Amino acid sequence: MPELPGNIAASVCTALEEDVGDGDKTAALLEPAISTAQVICREDAVLCGTAWFGEVFRQLDTNIQIEWLYSDGDRVLADSALCKLQGNAATLLTGERTALNFLQTLSATATITAKYVDAIAHTSCKILDTRKTIPGLRLAQKYAVRCGGGVNHRIGLYDAILIKENHISAAGSIRKAIGKAREQNPGMFVEVEVENMAEFEQAIDAGPDRILLDNFSLDQLNAVCEFNCGCNQLEASGNITLDNIAQIAETGVDYISTGSITKNIQAVDLSMRIDD
Repeated sequence: MPELPGNIAASVCTALEEDVGDGDKTAALLEPAISTAQVICREDAVLCGTAWFGEVFRQLDTNIQIEWLYSDGDRVLADSALCKLQGNAATLLTGERTALNFLQTLSATATITAKYVDAIAHTSCKILDTRKTIPGLRLAQKYAVRCGGGVNHRIGLYDAILIKENHISAAGSIRKAIGKAREQNPGMFVEVEVENMAEFEQAIDAGPDRILLDNFSLDQLNAVCEFNCGCNQLEASGNITLDNIAQIAETGVDYISTGSITKNIQAVDLSMRIDD
């Protein structure tokens, strides 16, 4: 299982403040009682977000007990019970929506990532995420990508350098932009985005750690990979779909990055049922 991010408690605290505020007025109508419940997954999915789910109930009531039947990264079939819960009925109802929001969203990212990974499993290419994440959930979604079998690109603007068209224009050239990046941040990973073969050749001469091929056609990708001969790390990006990703991977690029796995997601259909 991938390493969990360190901001889970803070994320959950913010989510509970948003949903519960100064108290669940509806749950307060209930008489104290111990109940059991279970979470059901209504569709095939890759599970992700169990730590966030558990943290919701931990912050509400440390006496809530949760028994997980699956772990993050597991593939589950439709109508599977994911976990069983026991504790104060009012607390279970108070935490239900916040806990499920985390679980359904992160499972959605892990599930779609796994579909992309499966589509190129016959190649050595790897799926990368992007910074196109839900605000406040970047580390959580980056974790979900790993649970789905993908690989994380840079976390933010601070841990790697990605030089794009506007950066190149402002710096004067690809060589100048990469040179400045090396000068200011020795040892940091440097990637440059190119849009045609001429820029690709300029990038090779400048020596980045990876070259991003933006919106290249299949013919262009094949030509670049043949010219490159495995000498430089290559990443393809732009208009990536499940329909074309296998063909793109088969050109020989090392990585394919797509924002779809974090921004174009549909929450996994989950429900929590109180048993008694």
